Amino acid sequence: MHFQWDWLCLGVLIISSVTAGIENEENLDADVEVENFDKQSQEADVDREKSSIEVVYQTPKPTGEVYFTETFDEGLSGWVLSVTLKEDMDDNVAKYDGRWEVEELKENAVPGDKGLVLKSVAKYHAISAMLTKAFFFDDKPLIVQYEVNFQKGIDCGGAYIKLLSSSNDLNLEYFFDKTPYTIMFGPDKCGEDYKLHFIFRHKNPKTGEYDEKHAERPDVDLKKFYLDKKTHLYTLVLKPDDTFEILIDQTVVSKGNLLENMIPPVNPSKEIEDPTDKKPDDWDERPKIPDPNAVKPDDWDEDEPAKIEDPDAVKPEGWLDDEPQYVPDPNARKPKDWDEEMDGEWEAPQIPNPKCETAPGCGEWVHPMKNNPKYKGKWRAPMIDNPNYQGIWSPRKIPNPDYFEDLHPFKMTTVSAIGLELWSMTSDIYFDNFIICSEKEVADRWAADSWGLKKLVASANEPGMFSQLVTAAEEHPWLWVLYILTLALPVGLSVLFCWPGKKSDEYIDFKKTDASKQITKEELKEETEEFEDDELEEEKENEDTGEDERREMEETKRELIKDTKKMGREAPVSEDEGEGGEDIYDDEEENEVPDEEENEIADGSQEGDRLNKSDSEDEKETDPTCGKTLLPPKLVVGLI
Repeated sequence: MHFQWDWLCLGVLIISSVTAGIENEENLDADVEVENFDKQSQEADVDREKSSIEVVYQTPKPTGEVYFTETFDEGLSGWVLSVTLKEDMDDNVAKYDGRWEVEELKENAVPGDKGLVLKSVAKYHAISAMLTKAFFFDDKPLIVQYEVNFQKGIDCGGAYIKLLSSSNDLNLEYFFDKTPYTIMFGPDKCGEDYKLHFIFRHKNPKTGEYDEKHAERPDVDLKKFYLDKKTHLYTLVLKPDDTFEILIDQTVVSKGNLLENMIPPVNPSKEIEDPTDKKPDDWDERPKIPDPNAVKPDDWDEDEPAKIEDPDAVKPEGWLDDEPQYVPDPNARKPKDWDEEMDGEWEAPQIPNPKCETAPGCGEWVHPMKNNPKYKGKWRAPMIDNPNYQGIWSPRKIPNPDYFEDLHPFKMTTVSAIGLELWSMTSDIYFDNFIICSEKEVADRWAADSWGLKKLVASANEPGMFSQLVTAAEEHPWLWVLYILTLALPVGLSVLFCWPGKKSDEYIDFKKTDASKQITKEELKEETEEFEDDELEEEKENEDTGEDERREMEETKRELIKDTKKMGREAPVSEDEGEGGEDIYDDEEENEVPDEEENEIADGSQEGDRLNKSDSEDEKETDPTCGKTLLPPKLVVGLI
């Protein structure tokens, strides 16, 4: 049993070690480069505000055909700040006067890597730039990718971009919320509504009007991307086969088809409801109607009230009929500024009557109300199926005069500029490393040279598991209870199964006498010989004991004979018996008893012992003179 407890203890310790190892591995990046940087960060002794690893940053360069790239390492060259106003708003509020800056990240910064930062709170921001070359939606995919970091989290605001539609009158200085765009893409949040927009403006081929088509919401939880204060990579991939993918940190979070997964659908319905159709006056939509043949029962009294006074109720003893339930507050005082002409006569406020607190009640007592057993309410006829039911009416369908079928909504309006038109209640929203291209490999290489370095530095600076647990507990104190229980459980199990318990005395005696040992063949032979010697000694002792018993029996026999002789001498002897008796005793004194007679006497004495055990106490005879117990008569005769 002790062996089993040892194995159980060992198993608990192994499981605890493996669990701790798994938790540590989960907090490390799977990339080998990150592990190498972690080792370097442990060896280096640098300031906490700086990066814990040394990263040599170089401005990324595109490796293929691109339509636009921006790293902001050279400032805002090529970007235009809007100077216009929002429509239908007061001029002081409608200004796009939000401030932009180019600076490094506040945390986990890569030295030399700068980005565009929204700095103002509760202001409108607008900034834009022309693409290197316009993108035509023809036979190449469109890939839009950029980085966002909500350095202070986000309360309410957006971080989306707009790809502005090409037009002859496009002026970036007058870029505002009504400027036509082709695609809007990126994160947006207000309250607890976390959104990731993908909207494109689709042109109706029949009317020429544009409608916004919104992609269905992603099925993943987006909250962590807005609150973890890390740099995240947002990617939109549009393909000529009318499919799309949305990725965050190079992981697909949403995908679909422009014809099937947009709200409202790109193509309208072939039929619509006739707006001129009217429901007939005799159209009956009632599935149930009152039974026209039903009759109210004669004993149905609709005038009976639902409640009546309880006639059996009795006024409680001690009820104070003359005391009101409320009385003026005796401690209230009229305010000094009370003007009776303006405010009227002052009256003290009412308070519950203190006398009623100890009494069953105050005021005029009335009978309490109870349910009326005769109450049935207003009679209504039971409902039956309507024989004239015609169903729910709906207008007839007619061909949709505005119907069209666009089989390739990917062929959108050409894009020639990119812009950020935002309003936010949180500052320090960081943007960086924009790229618009057609090849996914180009976008991935661009991300590896830019966002990959930020991710690497952030992973190296990630606090250890213990620090994360402490930080989480500071934000949520109830976690301390969970931590204590988590630690106490394995410790308690270890103590329960591994700590040596107090052994009972019986267990100790058992271990002392019956503990198993490993013995050699020589020791086993010696123990066998000792055991045989002990048996011989026991047999010899048994023989000696038998001889001692026989000797004692002989001595007892001799004593009995002597006592008998003595009693015979002391007793009065008659003349007839005198000489005979003396001769008998004298002859027995002079002659020794032969060996055969002794054996017979011994046998008789053993027989006497058996008789003594079986006979009752009444058969025992005690000599009143010497107080000795005499043998039974048969044994005495045998002895003589």
